[in-house]
Amino acid sequence: SSQIRGALNAVRSLVEGSGRAGGELPRAVVTHSSGNHGQGIPAYIVVPRTAPRCKQAAIRAYGATLVPCEPSDESRAETAARVVQETGGVMVHPNQEPAVIAGQGTIALEVLEQAPEVNAVVVPVGGGGMIAGIATAIKALRPDVKVFAAEPCNADDCYQSKLRGELTPSLNPRETIADAVRTNIGPNTWPIIRDLVDDVVTVSEEEIKRATRLVWERMKLLIEPTAGVGVAAALSEQFQAFPRDLEHICIVLCGGNVDLSSLTWLTEGPG
Repeated sequence: SSQIRGALNAVRSLVEGSGRAGGELPRAVVTHSSGNHGQGIPAYIVVPRTAPRCKQAAIRAYGATLVPCEPSDESRAETAARVVQETGGVMVHPNQEPAVIAGQGTIALEVLEQAPEVNAVVVPVGGGGMIAGIATAIKALRPDVKVFAAEPCNADDCYQSKLRGELTPSLNPRETIADAVRTNIGPNTWPIIRDLVDDVVTVSEEEIKRATRLVWERMKLLIEPTAGVGVAAALSEQFQAFPRDLEHICIVLCGGNVDLSSLTWLTEGPG
């Protein structure tokens, strides 16, 4: 799993830090998530009420306490802060926490080890923790490898930030089928993205749907639309216009949480 890398590294760092200091373990771990980061950790997970039911069910099944909030970055942060105060827990930010970023960077180490011929990596971006970790590792070990962010047109704060050269959050992002990246990059991930990510490719909702379905039908992998964002980016006209020496491309498929009871978009027209 892409998400367990960051979350596990952050929690292990907390435990090891408490041990070295001779202190007590945290009473609880609190985070907020679209649903992917929260799975697998017995903790308090603040999740937008609009998150797919399969993600919410998985969080509960893994033993965590799910706390609903409104679908905005502000509501996530405010609700998480309240839960921290009520529980005496420790906040582990899902994408701005350095230990989370470092943990997700291990994806790049495995890519370089298993596919040393790679010369480009495409990573879907929401809060930016995964691409920040991957870009840091890639550029440290193989600076010749290109790192591309992939983002829905309907939630394109990363693209806008790169375009303007400054952190430019989307205050009211539009709805997107890629729910896990409908959030903004932040103060810790932006400088890394600014300096180390080569370009940002944006894709439409229809491109995301086509790419997701293509992976289901041709690769027989049950990815969620957020993972399809990276595939859509690699298939896009914008990406095809890049230099043709990008022959060995790695696309990070960053989630497989599909709500099978609500796949109405499969039979809907273009959107």
